[in-house]
Amino acid sequence: MSKARRYVQQTRTFFKDYTEGADADQFRRLFDRDVADAYQVLSRDRDEPEPSDGFSLWMHRAKVLFLGLSYKLQPTRRVIFAISLILALLGLIDDDPVSYSGERFSISIEFSPLFFLASILGLVLVLTMELVDRIRVRDELEVARQLQRDLLPDQVPEVEGYEVAHSYRTANTIGGDYYDLLPTPDGRIAVVVGDASGHGIAAGILMAIANATLKTALDLDPNPEPVIELLNRALFRTGDRRAFMTLFYGVLDPATGRLDYACAGHPFPLLRRAGGELEELGTGQLPLGMRPELPVESQSVELDDGDLLVLFSDGLPETVGRDGEAFGFERLRTLLTDVGSPHRIHDRILMAFDQHLGSESLRDDFTLVVMARQPGAGSASAQRLPPPPPPP
Repeated sequence: MSKARRYVQQTRTFFKDYTEGADADQFRRLFDRDVADAYQVLSRDRDEPEPSDGFSLWMHRAKVLFLGLSYKLQPTRRVIFAISLILALLGLIDDDPVSYSGERFSISIEFSPLFFLASILGLVLVLTMELVDRIRVRDELEVARQLQRDLLPDQVPEVEGYEVAHSYRTANTIGGDYYDLLPTPDGRIAVVVGDASGHGIAAGILMAIANATLKTALDLDPNPEPVIELLNRALFRTGDRRAFMTLFYGVLDPATGRLDYACAGHPFPLLRRAGGELEELGTGQLPLGMRPELPVESQSVELDDGDLLVLFSDGLPETVGRDGEAFGFERLRTLLTDVGSPHRIHDRILMAFDQHLGSESLRDDFTLVVMARQPGAGSASAQRLPPPPPPP
């Protein structure tokens, strides 16, 4: 291979690697939505009303963008940013030198492309420093994300006579959804799906608090009322009234199929009976952490052979797709009309969700748990479960 052909091949390889992942949909989303989102972030600290005149509106938004971007920078970088913009404007001037002569001194300024070059170097310097900061934050977030992953189940415990499929997605690096299936000291299985308010780090911290409190509550008393009450007190004491969490908590006796549960502000799970009937599990209650005392109303239901339970966070029905419509509860109900194993139902819902989302990015965390009681689960589980502990 000649040297010229080798250079061409290397250039093609570099261009392919450099542009990997960029497509027309991403460029469309960049200008249709990301620019508007960036303007909202940069202008959210300014309450000035926007003028209605076209040119005045353009000047107002340019000022808001400049000040919003500037004040997000560190002071030294802010100064370099402003000087770089001034140099860029001076570099565009193509005219005779500007001179000033006074009684004691004279100044002569000659505009040249060097001003423009200096402005580019200044902007690249600011961009580099901000990018380095972002990389450091990203590395720290990755550590936090790994710690959060350790709180979520890679594999749920096997419950003889039951089949479970589950998945979890985050809108940001760190999510606020939480789910788990946990064995209790008396041989039952705690079924938990929760959604912390907000997104990102704040929601992740709230989820970690709930996780630690929940595992302590299970050791004390795994029944819904005491667990919900302890979780509510722990979240309320965080001190931030914007910090709350929706939760579905149930405790399942595999031998009998009895599920004692409480639903605190969470979307009601759907129970599809073996005959095809759909039931919602839950009553309207406040989310956890909003009041120091939260009345808890637990309920009970029995899972019979062939019954299928679908638990999810609001990121599933409320996600808006490329058509501008939410996924919706009715679509979810329709997907449950066909029979199938939990894994098949789970995959069918995910496929419909991905088709609905299209090229849009996920705006909310998303959790899905599908579990079913298999025929003959009662007798098998009864043989497997240990006897309950003696009363204290």
